[in-house]
Amino acid sequence: MRVRILVAVCFAALAVSGCASLRTAEDAATAPIPTLRLPAPQPATRAVVILPGRGDDLKDLRRSGIADAVQGVWPDADVIFAELRLGDYRRGDAPQRLHTQVIAPARAHGYREVWLGGASMGGMGTLMHERLYPGAVDGLILLAPYLGGGSIPKEIRQAGGLAQWAPGPVRPVSASTWQRELWRHLQTWTADPMRTRQVWLAYGDRDRLRDAIGVLAPVLPADRVLVRPGGHAWTVWTPAAAELLRRTYAAARETNPATPQSSP
Repeated sequence: MRVRILVAVCFAALAVSGCASLRTAEDAATAPIPTLRLPAPQPATRAVVILPGRGDDLKDLRRSGIADAVQGVWPDADVIFAELRLGDYRRGDAPQRLHTQVIAPARAHGYREVWLGGASMGGMGTLMHERLYPGAVDGLILLAPYLGGGSIPKEIRQAGGLAQWAPGPVRPVSASTWQRELWRHLQTWTADPMRTRQVWLAYGDRDRLRDAIGVLAPVLPADRVLVRPGGHAWTVWTPAAAELLRRTYAAARETNPATPQSSP
């Protein structure tokens, strides 16, 4: 099944049956998120937290090459994989657990910067965290993020774009509302363009999620969006992430000309 079907099923399960799981709700909510920290090859001054796509685990993230891509551009970055799975999103507390167990400890560690990113479902998780904790990280790396399906992207296009869209009254997040509430949050970016300056987006020109992603892309500065040949796969996302991080040096030099050039 596609990501949208599984996520919808999981939110529906949450709404109907609560935390249906082999573990109790309390145990699941307090269980440590599996993580893997890959130390920077140079003294670490920043951390990049990466969330997996559907079906990925820590080993898959390691095989994807994303850590090497990040550290090839930012050799001062510790890369931290955080294995949020579909069941975590189903339970509804994934952003809170991610913040408490991974993001806040990274902040407490004393890194100069903490970035958060993810692919597909992990991109969705990145945005869900940003929705609850705006400004808690220094940058977002969105690799073909899952933004939901259905009629909402069409609604937004027909309205003339995200800024003009009328999402309706705010509603509690549930199986039937989570997509609209996520898009409502993304709409707030249109009123404050400075919030998009550290949001970096990449996806393939044949990605199956490109229709919804294409609704978000115009909200970001043009140089923060990268479309590469290919579909919905790490073979697209890994090199794209490296290119996006190289672009951050040019963006930083806009405000600080003394910023050094990127690594080869």
